[in-house]
Amino acid sequence: MANTRAAPIFRFNDQRASLVRKTVDRVCEVTGDPLLALNDAAYHETRRLDGSKRPREQERLESWKSLARRLSRMTQGERELALRELAHEYAEDIAGNFDPRVFSFSTRLVPTLVTGLLNPSSLARSISDPASLFSIGSLRDKVRVEGDIAQLQRLAEIGTLVFVPTHSSNLDSIVFGFALEASGLPPATYGAGKNLFTNPILSFFMHNLGAYRVDRRLGHRVYKDCLKTYSTVLIENGFHSLFFPGGTRSRSGMVEQHLKLGLVGTGIEAYTRTLVAGQERKVFFVPSTINYLITLEAETLIADFLEAAGKARYIIVDDESSRVARVAAFMRKLLSMAGSVVIRFGRPLDPFGCAVDEDGVSHDKRGRPVDTSSYVRNVHGDVALDAARNNQYTRELGVEIADSYRKETVVMSTNVVAAAAFELLRQATGSRDLFSLLRVRDEVVDRDTLAREVLRIRDQLVDLEKSGGVRLHEGLHQISGGDMVAQAMRAFSGYHTTPVIQPRADGVALRDPKLLFYYQNRLVAHGLGYDPDRARRAS
Repeated sequence: MANTRAAPIFRFNDQRASLVRKTVDRVCEVTGDPLLALNDAAYHETRRLDGSKRPREQERLESWKSLARRLSRMTQGERELALRELAHEYAEDIAGNFDPRVFSFSTRLVPTLVTGLLNPSSLARSISDPASLFSIGSLRDKVRVEGDIAQLQRLAEIGTLVFVPTHSSNLDSIVFGFALEASGLPPATYGAGKNLFTNPILSFFMHNLGAYRVDRRLGHRVYKDCLKTYSTVLIENGFHSLFFPGGTRSRSGMVEQHLKLGLVGTGIEAYTRTLVAGQERKVFFVPSTINYLITLEAETLIADFLEAAGKARYIIVDDESSRVARVAAFMRKLLSMAGSVVIRFGRPLDPFGCAVDEDGVSHDKRGRPVDTSSYVRNVHGDVALDAARNNQYTRELGVEIADSYRKETVVMSTNVVAAAAFELLRQATGSRDLFSLLRVRDEVVDRDTLAREVLRIRDQLVDLEKSGGVRLHEGLHQISGGDMVAQAMRAFSGYHTTPVIQPRADGVALRDPKLLFYYQNRLVAHGLGYDPDRARRAS
């Protein structure tokens, strides 16, 4: 197992001031005319803060208004200084911190606390038995890690890893961090929404474990440049990184296929800059999937998706992850079932979308080794930064990441049963319209019919798995349809506010069509399950 304590992040605090300075210098270098940049920032911030009743935000509003009034009278030198001060303010706010003592404490304590939430009696036993207090065995049984871990350990020694997982819950960073530690992989820096830092306990751990703050309220160029540049500087300096290309949690429950590639593109720039500096450092992207038997915030997320409020409510602040009782209920439910979370690492890619072998050598689609530096050389053979070219490479990498998401998705019993139930609901109503289906309540389906439909979908998934198109959760290959329905029913029961499906004397009642829709959506990217767009085209 690799020595994770040798990872670059353990030297982060010694380099923090330098990382911030490099970020500020580069932002000022690439921004161009400071007048345009500052005007853009003042315009967006004035609009954002206008009408706020918070004293601090009112003070910021007046400061921005004052800057906007003074800009035309400022000298070029004064504007450049104002831009540097603003970039420094943002870079300092974004940059994280890493305390090895907090890391050591958290890696021992977090599994115990999570297990305690899942099963309070186990926490009591651990406290009475100090030798088992920091045991992670029980949690490992619930959070399974799959993929070629030995290859990733090797690549971490010869280059920089950039983990790009799917995103469906606020728990993702926690369980993914646990997966890295349990696999002997180095900890990674990661971006976290600034709203998550409002919880003092969560903020303490995130702030001291390498998380950098992302303020999604700020949409102007200077802030975006600071964020992307900071990510670039981290990667080119060898700091393993983690970000979610989906941007926010998947509201629909679908596997992300349309990715936000802003931060993904920083990998190409970082690699190119190491070449320019004559110190080539390979960058390896690791597409990964985080797969839950049930999802903590499913009810809020699907409601947000269906109400078409995702854009207006870009940051959800009142979901299940903000309620301690709901988190505890969710955790206890997960611990009651083995393998209830599966983290699966996909095949590593270089920044240009080529597959990488265990020695870090890239290969094209025909399996031939390629020199990655050739992708960033100009017609004269010189390594050069080219934004338009890099954007195209980033789009191609995004396609490969999305394709990996489909292939490395681990389908759970809850997904299969939900897809089968939703199809029977559609057949019973004769409707293809999503919202008509969602209005149906307590439709009862025959138990044997549901079991047969489950097996039909499972068999399609098995065929798809044989061609490398998906992964089935352990145990689903041989289980009977009835047993899979029972397994999913146990997973659903006792957590969601309304039972998703429920046994009745005359069959199985489909109690919550919205949640059935959410869980079956995991299969849509694979051409299975109910797809509203496909249904609309068919009609």
